[in-house]
Amino acid sequence: MRRRSFVSSVGAAALAGVVPARAAQAGSAGASDAKLRALLDTIFADRLAENPEGATALGLDTSKNAALKSQLSGRSPADSARDLARSKRELAAIRAIDPAGLGEDARLDQDVVSYQLERSIAGRERFAYGETGGRFIPYRLSQLSGAYQDVPDFLDTQHRVKDAADADAYLARLGAFATVIDQETERQRSDAAKGVFAPDYILDTALKQYAALRDKPAAETGLVTGLAGKLKAASLPPERTAAAAKIVAEKVFPALDRQRALVTELRGKAAHDAGVWRLPDGEAYYAAAAEAATTTRLTGDEIHKLGLEQVAEISARIDTILKAQGMGEGTVGARLVALNERPDQLFLNTDPGREALLAELNKQIQAMQPRLSEQFATLPKAPVEVRRVPPAIQAGAPGGYYQAATLDGSRPGIYYINLRDTFDRPKFGLATLTHHEAVPGHHLQVMLALESPDIPLIRRRGGFSAYSEGWALYTEQLADEMGMFEGDPLGQVGYLQSLLFRATRLVVDSGMHAKRWSREKATDYFIATTGIARGRSQGEIDRYTVWPGQACSYKIGHTMWVRLRDEAKAKAGAKWDPRQFHEVLRKGAMPLDVLERVVKERMA
Repeated sequence: MRRRSFVSSVGAAALAGVVPARAAQAGSAGASDAKLRALLDTIFADRLAENPEGATALGLDTSKNAALKSQLSGRSPADSARDLARSKRELAAIRAIDPAGLGEDARLDQDVVSYQLERSIAGRERFAYGETGGRFIPYRLSQLSGAYQDVPDFLDTQHRVKDAADADAYLARLGAFATVIDQETERQRSDAAKGVFAPDYILDTALKQYAALRDKPAAETGLVTGLAGKLKAASLPPERTAAAAKIVAEKVFPALDRQRALVTELRGKAAHDAGVWRLPDGEAYYAAAAEAATTTRLTGDEIHKLGLEQVAEISARIDTILKAQGMGEGTVGARLVALNERPDQLFLNTDPGREALLAELNKQIQAMQPRLSEQFATLPKAPVEVRRVPPAIQAGAPGGYYQAATLDGSRPGIYYINLRDTFDRPKFGLATLTHHEAVPGHHLQVMLALESPDIPLIRRRGGFSAYSEGWALYTEQLADEMGMFEGDPLGQVGYLQSLLFRATRLVVDSGMHAKRWSREKATDYFIATTGIARGRSQGEIDRYTVWPGQACSYKIGHTMWVRLRDEAKAKAGAKWDPRQFHEVLRKGAMPLDVLERVVKERMA
């Protein structure tokens, strides 16, 4: 699940259809607005050629951009240096346009794109290791980062095969996969010379994932069997599977062997400390990572204090409901553990049990769909569906995540859920996860921006974790306020446990990276506070180890969304219309302070 920077997450074959239309409309706007829009569209187009995965993800790697379907993004130092130099040129060009001459929407576009470029440049200039262009990921290779982890997932879930040209493009990408593995091996080797590589327990999980991909005949890997399935579905002859197996055996496997040998070597030297404080300039790295994720400037101590306060407040609310259900003994965390263990709250940890769980999630989407018009004036055109996280990557994958639909309608929005163990997904919390990942959470937020004609292409997939994850958490609360848990107190406990889960993240993330907590201390606190099963809890703590700061974005963003909504509602009084408030989604993602400004301007 590789997350690229804002402009690199979208393809641009749509430029031929979208940009001219916008250019025609620009004549009625101010000259400065038109100049900025043209510049942003040029930046977007220029970046297309260096993010072929983004083009494929949105179904825009066709026609004159069809060559992108055979490529993968480069991951060498030269690629990074070229991207940094380009970012500086782009920022200088955007700053050259006087904001005083821009209309309200154009000024917003300038502010948002400038913010992202400024932070991306600053991060890459300050820290000479890991990724710092958007989300801060200190370790090139971990259970969640690296081409070995995300390219097989990308090829399986996003590279479509409709004809022979698509199948040949798949084979070309298999060859490119070997190249990017080697590029990342050398980048990790260079970082390791600076003392930057993942802790021992992270590398242990990564090595298990290497084994899952490598320790089987080439023809039996998902890289080959996945292509075989795509060929069959497209009624194409199966001969290319043999070519795929040959590429995997002769190119991909040797590259994986070289990388696994490096990871094995590093495992022998690895520390057990969880936090990035141990890395070069580590305290500053965490401060920058937290700011990148939350778009706020809170210190580790401030994040920790906020988390402890919110944990206490939410725990008290859960305590009241559990006591009313006859569960009054022990800590809130212990009672949540007991609830998780109840047979009536568990799906069987079997394939039929997993199918039943997926069916329940689809029912939850269907239950929310007819209610959306109560809260939203505009709904996405694209549908959303639930799928299981591919078993080959489930050991290191998050518990759930969302993948946007393609603009051409060839693939819906997808809500992925990790079903490595159904014990990690008790029934009382499932609806809230569905509200978060699908409707009205990420699906509405992502697709309303992506389908909006009112913002430039460069911003339609713009990513600000505090905005998007805060929104998804806000919609969990919105679902409760809409009465989705009426007559279902345990469902409401599941919703509150989700809020508690995110508040606890503030404590453990800052605990590990700012207060030098161990992995064990963070895990024990997490379980004791949230009552979430140990397997899932351990996976969460390990995720925060390699993505410092990102886990803080949820609750900080949620707090902002709720405050702005409540202020707008109070000011509107009897004229309050939540549908109009939620139209702000069509403005696209933005930093929290910019969101606050935009909402207050709309209120005025």
